[in-house]
Amino acid sequence: MSASPPEATPMMAQYLEIRAQAPDCLLFYRMGDFYELFFEDAEKAAAALDIALTKRGKHLGEDIPMCGVPVHAAESYLERLIRQGFRVAIAEQTEDPAEARKRGSKAVVRREIVRVVTPGTLTEDTLLDARAHNYLAAFNWRRGADEAALAWLDLSTGEVRTAPVAAAGLATALARIAPRELLASERIADEDAVAEAVTACEAALTLLPPQRFEAETGARTAREQYGVAALDGFGAFTQAETGALGALLDYVLLTQRGRMPVLRPPVRETGGATMAIDAATRRNLEIDRTLTGAKAGSLVATLDRTVTGAGARLFASRLAAPLTDPVAIAARHDAIAPFLDEPTLRADVRAILKGAPDVERAMTRLSLGRGGPRDLAAVRDALAAGGALALRLREGGRGLPDELGHAVRALDGHGALVDRLREMLAVDLPPTARDGGFIARGVHAGLDELRTLASESRRVIAALEGRYRAETGIAGLKVKHNNVLGYHIEVTAAHGDKLMQGGHAETFRHRQTMANAVRFSTVELAELEQKIVRAGDQALALERELFDALVAEVGGHARTIAEAADALARIDVAAAAAALSAERGHVRPTVDTSLAFEVKGGRHPVVEAALEAQGAGPFVANDCHMAGGERDGEAPRLWLLTGPNMAGKSTYLRQNAIVALMAQAGMHVPAARARIGVVDRLFSRVGAADDLARGRSTFMVEMVEAAAILNQAGPRSFVILDELGRGTATWDGLSLAWASIEHLHEVNRCRALFATHYHELVSLARRLASLGTLTVRVKEWEGQVVFLHEVAEGAADRSYGLAVARLAGLPESVLARAREVLARLEQGGPTAGHTASAGSGGATEALLDDLPLFSAAPPRPAQAASRPSAVEAALREAAVDDLTPREAIDLLYRLRDLLPD
Repeated sequence: MSASPPEATPMMAQYLEIRAQAPDCLLFYRMGDFYELFFEDAEKAAAALDIALTKRGKHLGEDIPMCGVPVHAAESYLERLIRQGFRVAIAEQTEDPAEARKRGSKAVVRREIVRVVTPGTLTEDTLLDARAHNYLAAFNWRRGADEAALAWLDLSTGEVRTAPVAAAGLATALARIAPRELLASERIADEDAVAEAVTACEAALTLLPPQRFEAETGARTAREQYGVAALDGFGAFTQAETGALGALLDYVLLTQRGRMPVLRPPVRETGGATMAIDAATRRNLEIDRTLTGAKAGSLVATLDRTVTGAGARLFASRLAAPLTDPVAIAARHDAIAPFLDEPTLRADVRAILKGAPDVERAMTRLSLGRGGPRDLAAVRDALAAGGALALRLREGGRGLPDELGHAVRALDGHGALVDRLREMLAVDLPPTARDGGFIARGVHAGLDELRTLASESRRVIAALEGRYRAETGIAGLKVKHNNVLGYHIEVTAAHGDKLMQGGHAETFRHRQTMANAVRFSTVELAELEQKIVRAGDQALALERELFDALVAEVGGHARTIAEAADALARIDVAAAAAALSAERGHVRPTVDTSLAFEVKGGRHPVVEAALEAQGAGPFVANDCHMAGGERDGEAPRLWLLTGPNMAGKSTYLRQNAIVALMAQAGMHVPAARARIGVVDRLFSRVGAADDLARGRSTFMVEMVEAAAILNQAGPRSFVILDELGRGTATWDGLSLAWASIEHLHEVNRCRALFATHYHELVSLARRLASLGTLTVRVKEWEGQVVFLHEVAEGAADRSYGLAVARLAGLPESVLARAREVLARLEQGGPTAGHTASAGSGGATEALLDDLPLFSAAPPRPAQAASRPSAVEAALREAAVDDLTPREAIDLLYRLRDLLPD
């Protein structure tokens, strides 16, 4: 459809020309109050949106499929299309229809694509989660130089970042950023590392020509965007980073059709500045989503006490990327202290913050020309709240920590802009500038006059009518309006001559004589009529000019407004962390450069909150002590945890990993006391599920995750492993777990918690110097097992699996049978004349010989037990050990024939 055929109508020819400019998008073609879609676009959109598919005219002899959505409700439809993976090009009318008519009756209103809507370029509040970032990322891999990098931005807030990243580490980086859309070169689209990373993070993949990722082109694009001669002032970017940044900025320009929002200078993240957490670990720890994909019940949702959208986004970002610099971590902890020490200050600050709108996203919409009066009001109210916050924080008279001090300074100096916006904006504001009525009265005389004419024309006409009556002495004089004469003056026939004679004749011009009335006009009335007719349009146009001037004025303060927005978010996060600590009894941890891990009375914050909500009793706190060395008397750095199912082993593992994560994110932790030696990489392998999409069984997924840990963990890593090796045969699993513990101890030399049901592994503690054993205590009482959820040094001698099975509701007959089998297995040694051997499975073979083959079958009536059945008699007579394979098959067939009907 790139070229229009000769028989196409002018409108259809225009449509096809515009459609060819965005071949990979659905085209929203503006026609009056609707966005219309035609041809295949209409068929796809109608199915995706569940709206009616109609027809309009013909093209090449066939009906044209068509559907449409109202302009005023377009955002809700856009949201649904974007979530289903579509890209949408918006073609707006860029010409007044009245101007088009001047060119001829067949002239078509000019239209052009003003924007391409993609998952990573959303800016509207209705399309975004107010409490989550919406990242667009670009991955650049210079394979010849063995160099790769990521650049990412949130178009709705203006945040821009870059970081060097190995191709093999792309999945981990994307898991942290969680972009909605990822840009990559067509040249590397088929690479396994890229394909797997994109699949894991569920980003929409957009492929671009390789030229878009060239370093020189990227540097030029970035310099033009930021108006600088060189990028050195922002950081020492690699060529891969520069190429990724350039591709990112170029894509924004392309989708926004040349309009670039206000973007902050790019922040370069150096390798190792944040704790590395791979996708599997994020999933296992349920940091931002639960294992079912829900946000509710995740770590972020449980801990978040922020009261602003920007604060929530910053909080989630910090929890997703904990720091590794103890000094920077301590600065975040310092910022919490004033709010925790002074509850009144905390309450006042949080009350002010609740009235602060999302100024980051408002500024982006204004800079892209999509903003409205309410976005200007958001800037006003946010800056006003910032000023109030700065004043309140200074009132305490005590010195502020550095982070809060910087924030307060960023909130100062906006008073003049706030006053200007207060003066200019009305109290009740429409959603868009085209609705008018948003400039306050009394600030522009010309606008007030136009409004008076437009909205109070009756009063103006009545005042003029009263003046004419007084001047002429004709009490019955009236000012009327009709479609032929417009506004005119009407008097009775008896008074007509009076207005046409004497001094009145110069003022009142005769227009029409009726049987009982005479009609006149005046220059003043004609001018007033023209003003009234044009007043509405003129008022709206003037308001638009004033709006544009205000937007430009606000845009001139973009940098300082962005700093103020960041300050508001930082204060919100600090105050929220204090509120959480006060509410949940969290404490400030010590984070240093040691390899220690000491937690006294640690708790799992999500489980604790769930127990409290259910009224299920208090969470049982537990300690965890590790040391990085192997000196006598020093705590082990690797703990082997045994104990029954449902006793809390997995919770214990996760809670210690979460304590490290929270501490380095700059939060207080759920413990009585904590000291954390900086963790550079956090690994978790807890639970298992298959990955059918990639052909991986449960055990394969388990092994892949274990391989990532054993290949990457180092001395500063923190590792939790749960039930490694349980997805295969017993001896295979035991040997894998055994070897993995030795590798963690001797090669990785990391801090680790290893939970297992293989009690045989406990013997490793006697020969591995830095391996200790822990167990989760239980209590048996009157045949019942009570889980105490207490972790203590030692080893479990049983797993209590049958007790858990009973709690799960297994039939009593199955449990009784299981107890019988378990008793035989636990006897060990010779059984029924056979020698038990762990290596040969002799005990199990002897058990199969001893236990009746059909013992799980329903019991027979008591009277039948005295006489053996034909099957039993045949089995007793058979010399099983002497049978050849063929004879054994024959015996099975004979036994089947002996079964009663």
